[in-house]
Amino acid sequence: MAEENQDQQNGANNMRPEIRNEEQHDTVPTMTSFINQQIPQVKHMEEEKKHNKELSSIKFWLIVLCTVFTCSMLSGIYLIINPTGNTTQVIEKESEEKQPLKFFKNSNSKEGAVVVNIRGEISESSDNSAFSSKQNASSVARRIRELADKKEVKALLLDINSPGGTVAAVQDIYNALNYFRSQKKPVVALMRDVAASGGFYIAMAADKIVAQPGTMTGSIGVIMQTTNAQELLKKIGVDFNAVKSGQNKDIGAIYKELTPEQKLLLQEMIDETYQQFFEAVRKGRPNMDVNTLRIYADGRVFTGAKAQTLGLIDGLGGEEKAKEYLSELTGIKDIKILNQKSKFMEDLFLPFSNLAESSTALKQIAKPQTPALAYMLNL
Repeated sequence: MAEENQDQQNGANNMRPEIRNEEQHDTVPTMTSFINQQIPQVKHMEEEKKHNKELSSIKFWLIVLCTVFTCSMLSGIYLIINPTGNTTQVIEKESEEKQPLKFFKNSNSKEGAVVVNIRGEISESSDNSAFSSKQNASSVARRIRELADKKEVKALLLDINSPGGTVAAVQDIYNALNYFRSQKKPVVALMRDVAASGGFYIAMAADKIVAQPGTMTGSIGVIMQTTNAQELLKKIGVDFNAVKSGQNKDIGAIYKELTPEQKLLLQEMIDETYQQFFEAVRKGRPNMDVNTLRIYADGRVFTGAKAQTLGLIDGLGGEEKAKEYLSELTGIKDIKILNQKSKFMEDLFLPFSNLAESSTALKQIAKPQTPALAYMLNL
């Protein structure tokens, strides 16, 4: 009996370690798996925090860049709208600081000349965008008249690089320049690469004209272009019907050819506007022989050197020559240009201007332009 109890006790003792080993074996894998589950979550949280931090940094710099760009845009727009006033204030401040040193040779540093740029085709553009590729004539004419009424503005430098434009738009700027001169303030025209046809017309309102020897100028004349797509429209099966009040109401339409009578009507209009151009040149160049002018006023172009020989311009050179004429006409030695500014904004807007020009070209291809009288150089 005692031996049986002893055997049972030994059996029980032998089984207990096995139970502990099983319990320990079951417990260890459970803790390990728990730790293994937690490690990826911790890593994910750290990566998420790092990613959020990077996003916050990117957002911060984007906000800073947008703010700087917006401020630059607003400053540029303000300078474009009111360049003379801003520059005058700067010159006035500099004058007060440097007057004891006699930095300015003018008797009054607030007085000087202003620059008005004529760039590209001159027209009354329907595109009011800041990135328009055309010169808006009414805006330029309005600004010239405003400058004429400013006491500090003593002269105007007309900087031209244009092949011309529509008749009425060119005449609008020409009349504004005559108003400027009527205020006893001289105008000097500076021709760049091209100052032809309408660009040449507005230069005739200047007291003095300067060009480079290789400047392309002249092209005194008028042109009106129409498109006749009648045969093309027939081939693609397109027909137009016009209900009109008179036989000439659709003159110049693309779906029909001009009749001899209609060509005569248009020629009379061309001749009238040509005579207006001729009279503007004759008035602007009073010392030139009329018969000689009649010979060269046939639409031909010539260089700046040839124009000087004919008496159509006064001198050859660039900005320095133009400033010499300004000083001579105003009596202000070493005359200051009040609205000279950095070309930063011009360079900034150049890509947008190119896009606008491309867009305009596409629109012209898609929709033919309305026939218009133009003082335009066509090459």
